[in-house]
Amino acid sequence: MRVLNPATEETVAIVPAATRDDVDAAVARAAAAQRGWAAAAPADRARLLRRFAAVVDGHVEELAQLEVREAGHTIGNARWEAGNVRDLLDFAAGGVERLSGRQIPVAGGIDVTFLEPLGVIGVIAPWNFPMPIAAWGLAPALAAGNAVILKPAETTPLTALRLAELALEAGIPEHLFQVLPGYGAVAGDALVEHPGVAKIVFTGSTGVGKQIMAKCADRVKRVTLELGGKSPNIVFADADLEAAAAAAPMAFLDNTGQDCCARTRILVQRSVYDRFLELVAPGIESVAVGDPLDEKTQMGPLISRTQLERVRSYVTADLTAIRGKAPEGPGFWYPPTLVTDVDPTTPVAAEEVFGPVAVVLPFEDEEDAVRLANATEYGLSGSLWTRDIGRALRVSRAVAAGNLSVNSHSSVRYWTPFGGYKQSGLGRELGPDALTAFTETKNVFISTEA
Repeated sequence: MRVLNPATEETVAIVPAATRDDVDAAVARAAAAQRGWAAAAPADRARLLRRFAAVVDGHVEELAQLEVREAGHTIGNARWEAGNVRDLLDFAAGGVERLSGRQIPVAGGIDVTFLEPLGVIGVIAPWNFPMPIAAWGLAPALAAGNAVILKPAETTPLTALRLAELALEAGIPEHLFQVLPGYGAVAGDALVEHPGVAKIVFTGSTGVGKQIMAKCADRVKRVTLELGGKSPNIVFADADLEAAAAAAPMAFLDNTGQDCCARTRILVQRSVYDRFLELVAPGIESVAVGDPLDEKTQMGPLISRTQLERVRSYVTADLTAIRGKAPEGPGFWYPPTLVTDVDPTTPVAAEEVFGPVAVVLPFEDEEDAVRLANATEYGLSGSLWTRDIGRALRVSRAVAAGNLSVNSHSSVRYWTPFGGYKQSGLGRELGPDALTAFTETKNVFISTEA
């Protein structure tokens, strides 16, 4: 597999692609390693995970530079992503010794539950956030006593491979965490279909997620899916309009819009719609797009030519848009784009573009805002801007999405649960219950009657 630098189109590396036989061998190795890991004292597992976190911390800059080269992320974002892996490992390590069952009052004896590891976990990570999302599955799964096989996206395998090396350096048992770069139709399918894999954690498109869910159903295999999004950014007339307009551009331009949580449908109350456009336009037009290694760059290239062509197909010549600037020449560049005066059913307004493109739509009142916000097959994230706390709570409860922010665009914190409604996914990741998602509950009754 050829890994390209999205900013230059130069080859960064050529990585061998795993075969089905490679997956079979990896699962066998993982199963053997997992038995010893599950039997280890919780304190020992926690200690090794903290050591893994410390080793990652010592290599944050190296990992960030790799991420820039293979994914085109800005250097600031890449450093945050590497630091997030460290933080997730630390957070998961703290949960190992608190992963306890319950004692349930019953007649004639005592009843206890145990949370036991599932076994071998397959994590299929995307190219848009290669390190953090891999760690969303990796860290809690290991902490709960499982082994992990990670299949990174074809375009971004390098940071995953390096993390596997750092795990061994930290003392994580051999074969407990393995990385298998490969194609989805070969290595990915083999991992999903393998009878020795107890659960699949997948982040990616809704279409592929449905295929994985169908294949897992054949074996009643557990699955967590984090899929697409078309998240609303709802701005009411009583909001701090300047703050809402200032925050709106990077809410859909961060990571070049390649983010399932991107606020790509900006819904603005009609009475302040024109004023909002006046305020937001300079922010769109002034976004610094360029060399990802430049500390001042705010937005880098798209991941690939395929993705560039996909984004271009949505912004047709008949659409009105506020645009920023992007470099010309080599690289997969597309300018920041806010489409105005568009029908809500137009593809750019209704479908996930997964690029630096958003639409702005007017609404009349609170009921209309909720109607527009929910007029999508997705339900991953969203924001609302208002000074009215009652409205904030009402609208938050009414919008069908798993992660909402008021007067903010924050979606992901490793200590709070993350996941979507509707076709945005199945299950929850992160947060205080992350480890339990990788366990089986066993109930044991012990009779005390003579």
